[in-house]
Amino acid sequence: MGQVTVKQVMDTFGLKLISGQEGIGRHIAISDISRPGLEMAGYFTHYPANRMQLLGKTELSFFAMLKPEERLDRMMKLCTDDTPAIIVSHGVEVPEELVIASSEKHVPVLGTNMTTTRFSSLLTNFLESRLAPTTAVHGVLVDIYGIGVLITGKSGVGKSETALELVKKGHRLVADDCVEIRQEGESTLVGHPPKLIEYLLEIRGVGIIDIMTLFGASAVRNFKRISLIIDLELWDPEKTYDRLGLEEETMKIIDTELTKLTIPVRPGRNLSVIIEVAAMNYRLKRMGVNAAEEFSKRLDDVIAQDTN
Repeated sequence: MGQVTVKQVMDTFGLKLISGQEGIGRHIAISDISRPGLEMAGYFTHYPANRMQLLGKTELSFFAMLKPEERLDRMMKLCTDDTPAIIVSHGVEVPEELVIASSEKHVPVLGTNMTTTRFSSLLTNFLESRLAPTTAVHGVLVDIYGIGVLITGKSGVGKSETALELVKKGHRLVADDCVEIRQEGESTLVGHPPKLIEYLLEIRGVGIIDIMTLFGASAVRNFKRISLIIDLELWDPEKTYDRLGLEEETMKIIDTELTKLTIPVRPGRNLSVIIEVAAMNYRLKRMGVNAAEEFSKRLDDVIAQDTN
């Protein structure tokens, strides 16, 4: 899981630091955001102190109706050692009591001119992206006809060479050798390359080549949602490979199950064409067109007729 500091949020959204400068290095642990309306009314029993706190017009208009001693007490309780930061939206003037409490507790108070709803949405998306569970997989990620295909297999099986052939056919390279994967949703995995090897492809006997320099900006992508895994393995004559496509194998990455196809490799097989067809067939299946099932139905009908 990644790490995000209050300073990074400030820089990303251009927030104004109002007080509590000592705490801008605080880490944000979760993507959830709290709008402390009940806390302004004095109910702190279930106060989610470890969330980013967002104060809008509604919370601050109610706060202004409180007695002076209550206002300071509310803000002192709002600013805790676990609170990453407090953000005031709509460009509303920050209450003096909040400035006092944040200075004493070293909790950053930030300001934005954006509306509360708009800023809450942007901040949530940013935090979910940066704090999402991550992992790294040895393989090549290619965008084929809009389908993110992760090509895996043992070292030397031909993953990078196949990716190069796919790029020559007009598809787009995302990452080679190491694919960093981030879970951005319940069933959404997004792959991207490490900065060190971005746009680079290693071909044995040739060396490292820069795909963007050789083929142009249209040949690369910075990230892509992963939909299909294709595992390349050397042909094993003792193993029985799927010839119909009725059975669907899956592979789990983080918390998401992805469709996995095992493609045997041996001389004479055009892997780039096979992977292109696999990607197109995957898309057709998601659209409700399944050639294997259609063939199986036809076969069942023929057998039934012969029986009768």
